[in-house]
Amino acid sequence: MALEFDTSFDPAYGRAVTVAPDVLRITARNPSPFTFRGTNSYLVGRDTLAVIDPGPEDDAHLEMLLAAIGGRPVSHIFVSHTHRDHSPLAARLKEHTGAPTLAEGPHRPARPLRIGEVNPLDASADLDFVPDVALGDNALTQGDGWTIRTVLTPGHTANHAVFALEGTETLFSADHVMAWSTSIVAPPDGAMADYMGSLDKLLARDDRLLLPGHGGPVTAPGRFMRGLKAHRKMRERAILERIRAGDRTIKDMVAAIYRDTDSRLHGAAGLSVLAHIEDLVARGLVATDGQPAIDGIFSPAG
Repeated sequence: MALEFDTSFDPAYGRAVTVAPDVLRITARNPSPFTFRGTNSYLVGRDTLAVIDPGPEDDAHLEMLLAAIGGRPVSHIFVSHTHRDHSPLAARLKEHTGAPTLAEGPHRPARPLRIGEVNPLDASADLDFVPDVALGDNALTQGDGWTIRTVLTPGHTANHAVFALEGTETLFSADHVMAWSTSIVAPPDGAMADYMGSLDKLLARDDRLLLPGHGGPVTAPGRFMRGLKAHRKMRERAILERIRAGDRTIKDMVAAIYRDTDSRLHGAAGLSVLAHIEDLVARGLVATDGQPAIDGIFSPAG
């Protein structure tokens, strides 16, 4: 199934944009190859609000959020996951509003670090954030005229969650599903098997609108997520083909598979290949000495 990305997003810096009934989007001015035009924060409600993903530690973004809130009470601050472009501003927003923070939990890797392994993603993790309320799967949080259901979606990070606005067929999909790009799944913070399981979990829902953490909305979620799943399976096949053709290192695989990708993203691409290889080794399709590693040597199993 063809996967078509939409990169036409206008971040409307400095303005709050209505994206659904009683939902405003404010995009932080933190563009990068990983964040696209910037991180999206959302305000939900009319009189008493919820904030979803306050965003990076940034004075201007905090001022924009407070201006959009406009003095209205904030009852909840939801955080989808603990990357530095999503969670750090929660602490200062809590100081201003008095609202508790809610998330799956503090940052943690999807698996323990192996002997001699260094986590290259530590710099992107917000290790200071600890939610006031830990959210379980399908937890319902009621506010003033709205109810938000937490759907746990590990994969991009171990503690990733998305939030469904009950009764509206709208889901805040954070970094799990985005219209502009695939999600980065990079060990040891993320895990490909978890990501694919979470994707199936969202495919089983009947949402009509996804509002992601970066870029514009996904307006045909079922078709798009089936495309995402097919894309991951295609990438898996490409990795198996490179290994069968004689590539033995992730560096060589990235050079071939991602030759048309921005070179600034090749480090992340290597970690994505490792995520696939971890899954392929676990399924007995790829062989390596010991545990799969970014500098490992890989061969066809059997």
